[in-house]
Amino acid sequence: MERYKRPARLMGGVQARTARPFGPFTPIARLPPYPAPARDLVKFPTRFLYFRIKPFEYRGRCRLALGLDDAKEAEMPLLSCQGLKSYREQRLAHLVLSFITMGYVWQEGQTQPKEVLPRNLALPFVEVSRNLGLPPILAHADLVLTNWTTRNPERSLEIRNLDIIVSLPGGESLRGFILVTVLVEKAAVPGIMALVQAVNAILQHRDNSLLRALQQLRLSIQDITRTLGQMHNYVDPDIFYAVIRIFLSGWKDNPAMPVGLTYEGVSTEPLKYSGGSAAQSTVLHAFDEFLGICHSKESADFLHRMREYMPPSHKAFIEEIHSAPSLRDHILSSGNDQLLTTYNECVEALVELRSYHITVVTKYLITVATKAKGRKPNHLPGPSQALEERGTGGTVVLSFLKSVRDKTLEAILHQSD
Repeated sequence: MERYKRPARLMGGVQARTARPFGPFTPIARLPPYPAPARDLVKFPTRFLYFRIKPFEYRGRCRLALGLDDAKEAEMPLLSCQGLKSYREQRLAHLVLSFITMGYVWQEGQTQPKEVLPRNLALPFVEVSRNLGLPPILAHADLVLTNWTTRNPERSLEIRNLDIIVSLPGGESLRGFILVTVLVEKAAVPGIMALVQAVNAILQHRDNSLLRALQQLRLSIQDITRTLGQMHNYVDPDIFYAVIRIFLSGWKDNPAMPVGLTYEGVSTEPLKYSGGSAAQSTVLHAFDEFLGICHSKESADFLHRMREYMPPSHKAFIEEIHSAPSLRDHILSSGNDQLLTTYNECVEALVELRSYHITVVTKYLITVATKAKGRKPNHLPGPSQALEERGTGGTVVLSFLKSVRDKTLEAILHQSD
């Protein structure tokens, strides 16, 4: 039984006790001071990474902050991450460097991505990535988990009291996209805590406690679905499709960058990394493992690969849930009809969430892509045709989402199982 106390300790590491998202206890908005001119690069996100007029005016701002001009790479010094002492400082540095990287690579849009990341950016980015166990690309752990702050720390975590730390082209729609996702993570916290309580209840043969934990899990999943619905209030589909999605795209399984990105000074060969994706969130991975949901090989392979984009403690938590006693086996062997019914309600709530996610993706990706094919070009730069139905993580998104939804439905238990 000692082994299964570990999930609770892991939960302390991701701050479940404070009802925060799966991120640092309180993300910090400033790095320690650097000597000039490195200081200008550290200040880069708040000074340059905000969509004000047109998305690709970002180009000149990227080059200025990186110390580049049309003739040469100018005297931007090579930064070191050795001055970053705390975990939160390193997470913020990773956030800053990942945003600069995405802006630099996609500054000309999907049709002319940069193929080489300059060494003055590549080397510190890879250094801090290795320290954290994260990939050198913008991931969910950066875009959402580290990229929020409260306007008034004394008030509750609601969208009016939240702001993002750094931004990219996309303006208020990007801000809304990030902050609604932060609130989705917050809505998941009671469910994640319920997993730990449920595992302990199974080990201690306390079915009443297990029942309460399952009821809490169902409520949390339903709250996630309701929270996701706020996306419609804050994110413009045209802006998301034509602007935001470009800057969140990676260089793996992406027709716009088929060979990947060369990190100068790190590797002579291009490296491939997936872009930020909801599949990189710990939440649904943990729910799936706990509920015993088995996905198709193709979907499972993608989901397991996305775990490499999570903070190591989050990945370890999922693995602990996987190694815990089987909830399904316990329910079937118990003969407890109330447990079986409540388990099925959790599965049905997860099916509803995944169905609603399909609705959201259809609105923000498929419908907009269809409209874009039939209208005249406007001021918004659009993604290439090959990318129209792909998510930022590189999947053919609708077929993937429908597959995981349908496999979730198959997990419904019957007493005869």
